Amino acid sequence: MWTRRQFLSRGGLGVLGAAGAAFAFPGDGMDRPGALPDGSASHGMITPRTDTAIDKGLAYLASTSRGGPFGIRGNYRGNVAVNSLAALAFMAAGNQPDRGKYGRLVTDTLKFILSLSQANGFLTNPLATPHGPMYGHGFGTLFLGEVHGMVHEKSLRKEVADKLRLALDLIVNCQNREGGWRYTPHSTDADLSVTVCQIVALRSARNAGFAVSKDCVDHCISYVKRCQDPLGRGFFNYMPRGGGPEDAFARTGAGLSALYSAGVYSGPEIEKGLSYLLTKKPTGGVFFRPDMQYFYGHYYAAQAMWTAGDHWWAEWFPAIRDELLNRQHEDGSWDDAIDIHYATAMACIILQIPNNYLPIIQK
Repeated sequence: MWTRRQFLSRGGLGVLGAAGAAFAFPGDGMDRPGALPDGSASHGMITPRTDTAIDKGLAYLASTSRGGPFGIRGNYRGNVAVNSLAALAFMAAGNQPDRGKYGRLVTDTLKFILSLSQANGFLTNPLATPHGPMYGHGFGTLFLGEVHGMVHEKSLRKEVADKLRLALDLIVNCQNREGGWRYTPHSTDADLSVTVCQIVALRSARNAGFAVSKDCVDHCISYVKRCQDPLGRGFFNYMPRGGGPEDAFARTGAGLSALYSAGVYSGPEIEKGLSYLLTKKPTGGVFFRPDMQYFYGHYYAAQAMWTAGDHWWAEWFPAIRDELLNRQHEDGSWDDAIDIHYATAMACIILQIPNNYLPIIQK
C-alpha cells in the first residue's frame, strides 16, 4: 500500500503555492541526517497482544459509529476533532480512502469533515460541543493534510485540496500577536494546548506540498519557547505568563510536539523538555476513567518520544503501550472524561505509532 509521499512523488499532486523559503521550516532535519523517524525503532514494539488490542479498538469504533459521525457522549457526536482522530486511527493501520478494511469509513468521515467547511475555511460543527472550536479546526486540518494525496476520486481530491488551503489560510490569518492561537478564531490571546494543534496541522500541510509562511512558523516557535518554565525545569506552562506546573505533563508533550513540528529538533528547550517528560513515564496503573488531559497528553508525548528516538523512545513506548493495554475494556474501547470514541481513537493512534504510516509521524 502506497504512502501519501509515494502518491505525491509519483503523481505530482499537492504542490500548491510558492516554493522556496515558504516551505522551509527551521531545521527540517536536513542538518541531522538519519535522525528523524524512519520506522526502524518499531522493531518488536507492536506485540501480538498489541495487535489484538488495536484490532479490537478499531472494530469498536467501526461498529459503534452507527453509520454516522463519530462521538458518543453528550453532544460530541459530530465533533470535528473526534471524527478526524477516528479517521486518523484507521489510517494509522494502513487504511486509505476506499482502500483497506476501513477505507469506506475513512472516505465517509472525510466527506463529513469537508461538509463542515465554512466559507472562510473554518472547520466547525456548531451542533457538536462548541467549546474550543479551534481544537476541532486544528485536528480537522491535520486530517485533511494527512489524507491529501491519497484520494483517487478526482472531484473529491480537488475538494480536499481547496478546503485544506482555506483551512490553512484561516490558521495563518488567525495567529495573534503573541504568536499562538486560542479557542476561537481571531482571539487576542493564546495558549499552548490550542497552539500545538495549529502548528501540527501546518506541518502536515507543508509535508503535503502546501506553502506555509516562514514568518508564521518562526512566530509560533518564539511563543512555544516562551511557554517553557523560565527557571529551566523543563516543563511547559499553559501560557507564557503561567499555568503550571500542575498537570504539566500534557503541556510538555504538546510543547515538544509543537517545536518538532515547527522544525526545531535540538536545543536546550528540547533536552530539558524530554528530561522532564521522562520523569512522568507511565507506571502501568489502572483507574476507572482518566482525566480530560490523559489521552491528549499521551498522544503528544508519544509522538515527541518517537521523534526524539534512541533511549527516549525505547523507555517511553513500552510503558505507555502496556498501560493502555491494561486499560482497554473488554469490548475494545477506552474511556475518559470526554468521549469513548475520542479515547479509543487516541489510544489506537498511540499504539500504532511504530507502524509509521501517518505522514505526520514520519515528519
